[in-house]
Amino acid sequence: MATSSIFANFDIRDKKTAERFVEALEESVHEQAWKPIAPIDPPLTDKDAIRALLAKRLQRTCGTK
Repeated sequence: MATSSIFANFDIRDKKTAERFVEALEESVHEQAWKPIAPIDPPLTDKDAIRALLAKRLQRTCGTK
């Protein structure tokens, strides 16, 4: 949701508009929370794993072993 929409002014003058507004608010509460599509890997902290990753990257870019 854009920040500007939070500060919008609503002009509700009749019962039908008020009911639709409340229904929209209730529907947004019941919407499923956002979940990432792909799992997020934790950062590498093991020195050997970091070395292996950098060696693999070096091998791909330079073509050396």
